[in-house]
Parts: sequence; structure tokens; C-alpha cells
Amino acid sequence: MPLTIEQPAASGALSIDLAGVVPDRITTLTAGDIARLVVRADERPVELGDLFRIAGSPADGRIECRGDFSRVHSIGSGMTAGEIVVEGTAGRHAGAGMAGGTLTIHGDAGDWLACEMTGGTVHVDGSAGDNAAAALPGSRHGMRGGMVIIRGGAGCLAGARMRRGILAIGGDCGPAAGFELRAGTVIVAGTLGPHAGTGMGRGSLIAADAGFVPPPTFRRGAIWAPAFLPLLGTRLDAAGFRPCGGSTNGLLAGPWRQWHGDALAGGRGELFLRA
Repeated sequence: MPLTIEQPAASGALSIDLAGVVPDRITTLTAGDIARLVVRADERPVELGDLFRIAGSPADGRIECRGDFSRVHSIGSGMTAGEIVVEGTAGRHAGAGMAGGTLTIHGDAGDWLACEMTGGTVHVDGSAGDNAAAALPGSRHGMRGGMVIIRGGAGCLAGARMRRGILAIGGDCGPAAGFELRAGTVIVAGTLGPHAGTGMGRGSLIAADAGFVPPPTFRRGAIWAPAFLPLLGTRLDAAGFRPCGGSTNGLLAGPWRQWHGDALAGGRGELFLRA
């Protein structure tokens, strides 16, 4: 039986930080040892067992979180291996700084999902808040590797300052997606909010939103069907990406209008919009 962390109906805490409770750090511990781990609840040190019911064994590298985790933050933060499954909504900073392993959220995710992630895979069945796969305040780089798959929509600044990796959003996206994108790929199956791609220096922003008007600092390119998109679709299919209202192959089918920009940041970024 995998390790289960189940939240009682009324824990009393308004905010719980679960940073450090990841499979690769607790595989040798017993359920009793894990219950005595100290976490932060409302900025105070509290033993994990005082907040959650702990059962099972972490020996197989899997943790299951059950209950209302909307106020539980940093789930999977810093994980390098193993698997965490959240049966419901997760709070902010889920998967922050992940370097490996898999985080699956069967619900919505809060702000700063997978911020500054360097490896691994994050799956969200619902929607995500602001700054998904983005850089923390004052940081030069956001996501630097791995894959983030969001079946629903995302808030503003999705993929801001990404350096590497893939962010796939199956629904609509808020303002400034791909803001100051350094490299990597952002895919949006729904509509783009205003200012998408502003300040991007490199990388690719791919959106099915044919009605989006690029910033004036972007230069119109050719209409074509890039050969790398079917390969990207195959990889996303294998990873389980299912955009809302369609298939991955249908989403990435051409032709596409390519735009080059942002000219103020060197003009080497690529914005692909459905032609």
C-alpha cells in the first residue's frame, strides 16, 4: 500500500507548507517517522501527524494525497524521483523546483505551478492559476526542463521567462503567456490573452487562436506547416496531453502563420498562430 496523506475534515490550519515531503527523501522512513516530520502550518512548525492521517509505506516511491489540499502548498516541491498523486485541488507552488519524478493533480492547481522546474512531469486535470512554469520574483529563468501538461486553462504569465522544456495548456490562457520567453515551447489550445510573447528572445509559442493580434514588435513570416509539430504532437500524445474539445494531432495540424519577435529582444522567438 502506498503512503497516503489524508487530511481530516477540519484541520484548523489556513495554510500548510508541505515542502520536503517527497518520495525520494522519505522512502526509508516508517509511517510513524513520517508523522513526526515537522512542516509549516500558518508559519508555525507542526508535526505532519497533527495535521494529516498518515498510513501505508513510502517504499514504492509513491505518495497519495487525499482530501482538501487547496490550502496545502509546495506539494512535490524539489522532488527528484518517485510519484505524487493529489486526489483533488492543490495549493500554490506545487511542483516548484522539481528535478524529476511525476506529480499528478486530479483537480485544479494554484499559482506558481512548476515554477523553476528543471525536470520531471506535471499533469493537471483541471486548470492552473497564474505563473505556471514561470520564474519566481527576481529570478532570470522560469522552467528549465521537463514537461507540464494542463488539461484546462491557465492564468496570466504562463511560461514567463522559460528557459527550456514544454508547457502544454489545453484551454484558454490569461495575459502575457510566454512573457520574456528565453527558450522552450509553450502550446495553448484555446485563446491567448493580451500581450502574449511580449519580450520573448527565443523559443516557440504555439496557439490555435487564429484571431490573436501579435504585439507590434513582431514581424510577419510565412504560412507553412513546420515538420517538428507532428513530432511534438507524438510526444505530447505519449505524455497524455488531451486538449479540451479535440486531439493533439488536430490541434497541431497546419497550416500556421509564423511571426518573428520580439524585435526589442533580438527577434529570434517564434509565434505560431493557426492560419
